[in-house]
Amino acid sequence: MKIKYEFVTGESVEIEVPDDIGEVSIEIDRVIYNSDHRETRRHNSVENLQEKGIHLVDQRVDVVSTIESLETNESLHNALIRLLPQQQELIKKVFIEGRSMASIAREEGVTAKAIQDRVNKIKRRLKKIIKKDLF
Repeated sequence: MKIKYEFVTGESVEIEVPDDIGEVSIEIDRVIYNSDHRETRRHNSVENLQEKGIHLVDQRVDVVSTIESLETNESLHNALIRLLPQQQELIKKVFIEGRSMASIAREEGVTAKAIQDRVNKIKRRLKKIIKKDLF
């Protein structure tokens, strides 16, 4: 009996073997095929689909928006590091720590309006820096 082997490189070789060994080889191949078929009969793995040339795309992910968001975050980070240290600290207190203008004002001994004015000034400066970097 002849058994045909196919290598990954595309090369194939036929080997003459005794009938009993050939039958065992055929049975092993059949068991492997049945096992694979049983595993994939009702489902397919993403890797298996990709090997077949089927590529799945997550429709919920908007690649353009994700890239724009990353660019915006990078621009914002670059703008924030250009602020004065006390401005960076105020932005941290307001936007990262989520503190109220009134609590920051009490801490610094000024009015909440003064803190609001500082934050607005910082926002205008950030917009100006980001606009200058983008264009």
